[in-house]
Amino acid sequence: MKYYLCEKFLTVKYKRLSKVLSFIGLIPVVFVIATTSCRKDEIVTDPSYSLSFSTDTIIFDTVFSTVGSTTGILKVYNNNDGRINISKIYLAGGQQSQYKINIDGNPVSSIENIELEANDSLYIFVKVTVDPTNQNSPMIVTDSVIFETNGNIQDVDLVAWGQDAHYYVGYLHNPESSLKYIIIAGENESVTWEDDKPYVLYGWGVVDSLGTLTIGPGVDIHFHQNSGLWVYSGGAIQVNGLKDSLVVFQGDRLEQEYDDLPGQWNGIVINESDVVNEFNYAVVKNAFVGLQASPQNETTWANTLVLKNVIVENMTLFGLYSYAYQVVAVNSIFSNCATYTVCLVGGIYDFRQCTMADYWSESVRINPSVRVGNQISFTTPDGVITYVSPLVNAYFGNCIIYGALSEELETDGVEDTGYDYNFKYDNCLIRTELDVSDPEKYLNCLKNKNPLFVDYYTNDYHLDTLSPAIDAGNIEIIETSAVDISNDYDGNSRLSDDGPDLGAYEFIPE
Repeated sequence: MKYYLCEKFLTVKYKRLSKVLSFIGLIPVVFVIATTSCRKDEIVTDPSYSLSFSTDTIIFDTVFSTVGSTTGILKVYNNNDGRINISKIYLAGGQQSQYKINIDGNPVSSIENIELEANDSLYIFVKVTVDPTNQNSPMIVTDSVIFETNGNIQDVDLVAWGQDAHYYVGYLHNPESSLKYIIIAGENESVTWEDDKPYVLYGWGVVDSLGTLTIGPGVDIHFHQNSGLWVYSGGAIQVNGLKDSLVVFQGDRLEQEYDDLPGQWNGIVINESDVVNEFNYAVVKNAFVGLQASPQNETTWANTLVLKNVIVENMTLFGLYSYAYQVVAVNSIFSNCATYTVCLVGGIYDFRQCTMADYWSESVRINPSVRVGNQISFTTPDGVITYVSPLVNAYFGNCIIYGALSEELETDGVEDTGYDYNFKYDNCLIRTELDVSDPEKYLNCLKNKNPLFVDYYTNDYHLDTLSPAIDAGNIEIIETSAVDISNDYDGNSRLSDDGPDLGAYEFIPE
């Protein structure tokens, strides 16, 4: 992929499959009686002598409709020119694993001191038993077989389905990034996902050029580690959630400790398109980058991404990252990200009645909640790369930008580069040390007033009774909006009292 974020955060490492060497049996022709006894070649302990495998991952691709059991085969090779000793082979999950292994006819969870001659091989049979109707089990049941040889630790991953769901397993390879992916909506193909059972992606799901993915109300989409959704250049996505039937994008671990754990999957990438891509009543959580909107081709101006009633939370980097794109966001909440909840570099933006709140506590956070500019730089192995794009306009109306830092707004624009750098904050509450006295840039803004969220520890950004954001908005911002925002995220009217409140939620007295 062309841009640094795509290349860095969409690329995963895969092991190279070793060439399989055939074992050639030595046929004895002459038996010689000697006075000295024969002995085997000495075992080589050189750490450079390691194992090779027939695959780096065994995937049990049967979708079980009842309690299911199936067996996979792993072949282990000693492609070296000397005999080696595998000091230990074992399941990482030990006796508690849902997998069982059979080595040399012995059903074991671990075994020690297996000698393997030069250019010889070893078969391991792996069996798994799962109940896909058990809704308390993980979406994907994983383990690994560990090999210890000459101080080397090697492993082969084991993957099986833990629940009945729609499974998409990446099997295609991107030659530039070793990316495993599967086409979920092909060229000129329209695909609809309905709420019959969850959807699980193992690898990247790709909406190809001229393909369309439509996601209906209530659909749950789960991503395995290093997986994500990529709407390729010319593709389109329509997410049609409802207030009481949200569409949720999250990881595939369902245990309670994973409810708000960031970084479980990669995120959603959207390239340029001739149509409007739209998310309505969707939750994107616990990824690396929640939503990335950026054109694949620098010379192409991207079309519009519309976010209505969207929650993006708990990301290990950005909540929303946009480069040279057009984004309309209303009634949406961006919260708790390690770098920025919203990062906009060039493009055209219209944010109204949105809440950007960052109380990240997983590590030390030094970046503000929101960044708006016409350039951005990244440090790569090849040096620092800077991307520049004209910020035609960035408008924020009736929004809240707040968090735990004293500075939660970063304006990083360079006007003398010849690129536009235009922004305006209209009736917003902002935590900042910037000078907000210029009415051309900051109109009727509240500076450093605590919005008094109900409970930011649990990502509840409703307003408490004494919040200064209550009735502090401008009704003209609602009346001039291209998207109807007369009601808040919860469906409550903003027009029934003295004035609209700031942020995604209208305060409703008990």
